[in-house]
Amino acid sequence: MPSETENVARVLAEATSRHFGAPATIERLSRQSGGASRQTWSFDALVNGECHALILRRDPPTQGKTDRERAVAIDRATEFRVLQAAHAAGVRSPEPLFELTAQDALGEAYVMRRIGGIAIARKLLRDAPYEVARGRIAGQLGEILARIHATDTASLPSLVRREAADHIAELRRSLDMLGRPQPVFELALSWLDRRKPAPLARPVLVHGDYRTGNYLVDETGVTTILDWELAHLGDPVEDLGWLCVKSWRFGSIDKPAGGFGTREELWAAYERAGGGKVDPVRAHWWEVFGTVHWGIICLNQAWKHLSGSIRSMEHASIGRRAVETEVDLLQLLKQGA
Repeated sequence: MPSETENVARVLAEATSRHFGAPATIERLSRQSGGASRQTWSFDALVNGECHALILRRDPPTQGKTDRERAVAIDRATEFRVLQAAHAAGVRSPEPLFELTAQDALGEAYVMRRIGGIAIARKLLRDAPYEVARGRIAGQLGEILARIHATDTASLPSLVRREAADHIAELRRSLDMLGRPQPVFELALSWLDRRKPAPLARPVLVHGDYRTGNYLVDETGVTTILDWELAHLGDPVEDLGWLCVKSWRFGSIDKPAGGFGTREELWAAYERAGGGKVDPVRAHWWEVFGTVHWGIICLNQAWKHLSGSIRSMEHASIGRRAVETEVDLLQLLKQGA
């Protein structure tokens, strides 16, 4: 019986040949992500003597989805069309090339061009080759985000619209599933509920996971934005707040914009690039929300291990991050009292 890698290589050769209209040879195929779901494979396709650097995004057909994944994550077909719209709008995002078919039997999957760069925060924040880039990243992230939010919603596939109230309700459900008191998170959810911003008349494309670790950087700065599976319609400030959550600074806590700059630098670049005027009060609300969101994710990941549904030391250890977010929340709530 052929291995998974051999099977993926065979199917990719057939699908890539269909797309380019000429025989394709697959080389340097390797799986990049560790989980069973939402796999990422890197490969080169040789077609008529030309090498195409490509990425396969795949959900295997046998992989079931959790309730949360079904509730908030878009499928690969929808993600493909979001990428098409964003790329056409000039966003620094990978160019989507083609989808695989049901007959290919690899599950939900599509292929896009591979972009150079790294996403490892500790390297970006500390290594010498990225010294120049470090001074540019905050501004570039603001500019790119303005273009994401300017994407014509008419060019998008059908996406769920999520307002502040919807997000709060989802977090309450996630917290209730744990079946035990969580005073700091419950306090924060009450704070969020009392102060939730009014819905916007015209929601925009929200990336949904715009943070350090989900974009690539080379020596010149940000090269592309990755991981669009949580894209939806909503408040643009949601992305700005999520990027500034302390957990995504990876130790550079004095630089809220992903560990690379100030909030004000991020907001100014966003506004210069055509994004709307950023209300600091609204941005603070979304930063509090993002911190609650990440903390509850940490709790749920740990509980998967503790409950026995998934035996994983990675899931177990991530529970400690929930305590860090509780400290962050108490500080943020004091600032916004």
